[in-house]
Amino acid sequence: MILGGCQSKSKEITIMEKKCPQCGHEVEIFSVDTEAVCEHCGFVIYNDTLSCVQWCAYAKECVGEAMYESLTAIAQKNKEKASA
Repeated sequence: MILGGCQSKSKEITIMEKKCPQCGHEVEIFSVDTEAVCEHCGFVIYNDTLSCVQWCAYAKECVGEAMYESLTAIAQKNKEKASA
């Protein structure tokens, strides 16, 4: 649940399509999901548009501890991959 005073751009859940890097199949992923599995080949696709969770002081309270931990873990993996 997003806090009422949140200054983020959008509080609505959106859906986007990503191309599976393994097989090229289109995969739908919701803005609140941390990952999605390709229905065609089973490859796990991560949501790399983590937005405010990476910088907001109230993120853990806003999205909940479990979601916060998942999103920060993905952000850390992306940071490590980028610096490699």
